[in-house]
Amino acid sequence: MAVNFAGWAAAHQSRFEEVLRGLLPQPEVSPQRLHQAMRYAVLEGGKRVRPLLAFAAGEWVGADVERVNIAAAAVELIHAYSLVHDDMPCMDDDVLRRGKPTCHVQYDEATALLVGDSLQTLAFQLLSERQLSDDGLQQLEMIKLLAAASGSRGMAGGQAIDLESVGRALSLPELENMHIHKTGALIRAAILLGAQCGTVSAAQLARLDHFGKCVGLAFQVVDDVLDFAADTATLGKTAGKDADNDKPTYVTLLGVQAARSMAHDLHAEAVETLAEFGDKALRLRELADFIVLRKF
Repeated sequence: MAVNFAGWAAAHQSRFEEVLRGLLPQPEVSPQRLHQAMRYAVLEGGKRVRPLLAFAAGEWVGADVERVNIAAAAVELIHAYSLVHDDMPCMDDDVLRRGKPTCHVQYDEATALLVGDSLQTLAFQLLSERQLSDDGLQQLEMIKLLAAASGSRGMAGGQAIDLESVGRALSLPELENMHIHKTGALIRAAILLGAQCGTVSAAQLARLDHFGKCVGLAFQVVDDVLDFAADTATLGKTAGKDADNDKPTYVTLLGVQAARSMAHDLHAEAVETLAEFGDKALRLRELADFIVLRKF
């Protein structure tokens, strides 16, 4: 009997937590405070959506799970570093993340800066020192993919646009462009890296990329609705922060109901993109459901 989605996700989340514990520097290794802060920022928090997407894509193409572990970990380390830096006073200046004090609050600003730097470099160390593909050139392309998704034309660039947009009224295309980079780039990278740990065609990668684009945008739309409608305890981070900081969101641009409708439209497009692949893409479709149909 096939494991249902909740069981599948819980099993991967639990197993992946142990993977991360083993890949991060141990807390007793010098410099202890930095290594302890790195572990604080990464472990025991979050839904691990990006790793789950990598595992689902990897399973679809029959990839070795040990290889996908490394690809998923690299993406999650980049994501964790971005949260540490985003929360710092020079950017979003937040005090709560995943239900606990942010890294710079728990430790200090200088340590938090170094935590982000160290998590980012560890991600690329893992991608370069472990064998993820039988084709060395393909593995180089995988490293390039994560670098592009993380940098000025990906996540970091999206964050720069976000900071520049405070107090401005963005159009829908401008808002989408920002989030395609800030949120969507790393989600798309997780899916593509998971698939490239196995055998995948260019046509399949193109479908996966479009699926990731839709899911990534939907993820952000839902986050904007939740930031508006949910409370701090539910979110595990400060509710209403974007509104307080006068940031443009899908809710401020479209209103709550239209934003919800947009999320459902993106979900439908994502699911349709993989329709021809049938049950092989079941977990990816279930993850699209999970991302969009969160309580919002």
